Amino acid sequence: MNSNPPSAIHHPKSGFTLVELLVVITIIAILIALLLPAVQAAREAARRLQCTNNLKQLALGCLQHEERQKFFPTGGWYWSLAGEPERGFDRRQPGGWTYTVLPYIEQQGLFDIALSKTGAARTAAIATMVQTPVSVFYCPTRRSPIVTPDLYQNYPFNAGTRVPLVGVRTDYAANGGSYIKFWPTDGRPEPTVQTMTDVDQPGYVWPNVSMCDGISYIISTVKMIDVTDGTSSTYMVGEKYLCPDYYFNGMDPTDNNPIYAGVDWDWHRWVSEDQGATGSPPLPDQSGSVQVYRFGSAHAVGLHMAMCDGSVQFINYSIDPETHRRLGKRNDGLPIDGKKF
Repeated sequence: MNSNPPSAIHHPKSGFTLVELLVVITIIAILIALLLPAVQAAREAARRLQCTNNLKQLALGCLQHEERQKFFPTGGWYWSLAGEPERGFDRRQPGGWTYTVLPYIEQQGLFDIALSKTGAARTAAIATMVQTPVSVFYCPTRRSPIVTPDLYQNYPFNAGTRVPLVGVRTDYAANGGSYIKFWPTDGRPEPTVQTMTDVDQPGYVWPNVSMCDGISYIISTVKMIDVTDGTSSTYMVGEKYLCPDYYFNGMDPTDNNPIYAGVDWDWHRWVSEDQGATGSPPLPDQSGSVQVYRFGSAHAVGLHMAMCDGSVQFINYSIDPETHRRLGKRNDGLPIDGKKF
């Protein structure tokens, strides 16, 4: 007979109490909350780097254009005419810088898409061109390479009867300087596909652009030697301001036309809104606010601007307005204080 008494030791099932579980969940939530800003900051840093690389590629493309053609990419004619491959790169080209830079950013095929085509085939080719996004034109902080609605539904006019329902956009704009000029400002009508060959006639009088002081503007052919203020002290191309309400719907008046056409505030910006009298510094994208002339970006502190030497500088929104104005003018001979960037 076993005389040992039964053990009084019990072994209850192990586990967490509800309070302990809530404490652990709270701790994890706090750690995630602390980590999330760091993750978001790292992602934005990566997006800013990509944006810098985009502008670097565009700047190098513009410099290669200058080396081959002996002038920076032209601003073209007017927003209603897409680029024409047969009309070359000078002021006879109705398409602007976003079109003429294509061969120098490894997009020769897109530049030539309508080459030697006629009739319906040419119409379809031009329509395809203005609906083909190129990633280098898009800032990843703002949006991915997309097509957005073409609210005009008849653009470009040299696409004939084809009606593009969507079109590609750009987040970058060429420096038009401090003087804002579009084709019709001297009294002549807007150019059309029917009047395109008028410029080829002997004695044709081109619009007067002697007051323009940027790098790319209407019918521009600015040479490197014309940048007398110094290539490292003159904007070439940078980020454009855009209202966040209209990133994806094509309703912003500065983002409602497909690129690859002539001068427009969709792909040109200026450093002054009153024909050079005062500077108009860049702005961060802001809901409810449309700005048709200014540079700006979706970044929190500032924007990237490519200079005429190919370098890319980060410009704070707090830049001195006069310094910003001087950086946009290629030939005013005024000194620039680098500390005021």
